[in-house]
Amino acid sequence: MERRSFLKKTAFTGAVLGLTDSIIASTVNIRSSSRIQLKENAIILFQGDSITDAGRNRAVKTPNSSPMMGSGYAVLAAGALLHQYAAKRPIIYNKGISGNKVFQLDKRWDTDCIQIKPDVLSILIGVNDFWHTKTDSYTGTVALYEKDYRALLKRTVDALPHVKLIIGEPYAVKGVGTVNDSWFPAFDEYRAVAQKLADEFNAVFIPCQKLYAEAQKHAPASYWTHDGVHASLAGAQLMAHAWLQAFV
Repeated sequence: MERRSFLKKTAFTGAVLGLTDSIIASTVNIRSSSRIQLKENAIILFQGDSITDAGRNRAVKTPNSSPMMGSGYAVLAAGALLHQYAAKRPIIYNKGISGNKVFQLDKRWDTDCIQIKPDVLSILIGVNDFWHTKTDSYTGTVALYEKDYRALLKRTVDALPHVKLIIGEPYAVKGVGTVNDSWFPAFDEYRAVAQKLADEFNAVFIPCQKLYAEAQKHAPASYWTHDGVHASLAGAQLMAHAWLQAFV
């Protein structure tokens, strides 16, 4: 009975990994030469909005801790990285803040990025730069998003010339929550900016929109995201698995 139970669990685990690997293989194409090789005691910083924040305890300053990392893709990715690269003792922070747009990252960048001196900086930002034009009377444009984002990245590499960058594509899953046809094609321009800047700054690019589109071939949109923007547990795992492809 115990052996049968073990075999069933093994088969289930293999099926789950097979699905995830299939989705990743169809969407994430990172050149071997671009993958990041961690050095010992590398500092890794997650930055962004609520998707990255994911309810983290902002009073906790201790890296590599669950309260600091929140309950989203960042904690799942960090846990896997800490496990896989235990011999290198990585040091991982999450400084995402719910509601942020690029200009708000800029306002806190000295404290929440430059002073931390990350060796690897992962940024996922942009959905609010568009979403808030529909809900919060925000008057920003895609041109402003590009201008501010490029300036932020330039400021970062000027201060931290050896930093390795990971840029996540802002995404919105249509048909869930407030994400509907009215978002498109305007929102696609924000996605294009993120990829353009990733190319410009030699960053690893995580194609989140394509990732969710592929995932919907296996389960409906509402399975992967609660409201078209914020990931479910399944969506967070999908994003974390894709993010980990950035590393050797």
